[in-house]
Amino acid sequence: MKFGVIGLGSFGFHVARTLFEMNEEVLAIDHDKERADLIKNYASHVVHMEAADKENLKAVGIQEMDVVIISLGPNMEGSILTVHYLSEMHIKRIIAKALSEDHAKILEAVGASEVIYPERDMAVKTAMKLSNPNVLDFLPLSSGIEIREIAPPEEFIGKSLMELDLINRYEIQVIAVKGLVPEKTTLIPKADFVIKDSDVLMVIGPKKQLKKICSK
Repeated sequence: MKFGVIGLGSFGFHVARTLFEMNEEVLAIDHDKERADLIKNYASHVVHMEAADKENLKAVGIQEMDVVIISLGPNMEGSILTVHYLSEMHIKRIIAKALSEDHAKILEAVGASEVIYPERDMAVKTAMKLSNPNVLDFLPLSSGIEIREIAPPEEFIGKSLMELDLINRYEIQVIAVKGLVPEKTTLIPKADFVIKDSDVLMVIGPKKQLKKICSK
């Protein structure tokens, strides 16, 4: 796939570098020459220019990208204009970093396919881990449903999923188990799967019910 990354601050830089290291084609753009120079070893193409300009975007072939990520820091007007121009050029997928709820609404209104809040999301994850030490990671879904990676509570260890009966007791489903000793991932484990203390459980269910499990 072809990715465009507009704005090479900390977030944009690491997105571009990670995609490039995953052997994706990356077009990196920033108006700051120093930032553009820093990414030159971690992108397929690097352009130093003002991105909130439709003719500039056309000139570098942004319309050929499958996905474009916009991360222009505090420049709200620039990000809004850039998303608008990309939408007019019929970019398939436009992902924009938002600074606030109002900013997000405007970005969506002018054509962003997805809006992300990296700082907010990391803050929520950090707070979640501090409040629930056995939560290793989580992914919020719609309608109060979440996917979480958790260390198994002590009462789970040595018991099978059938014995635990998590679906009926907590409305929670174990969708994968990452075994560390030995290293192995089991997708959709069967009812006779026995949990070890070295396992990491990936579970899905209502947020309130997951909280009960994580407090054990």
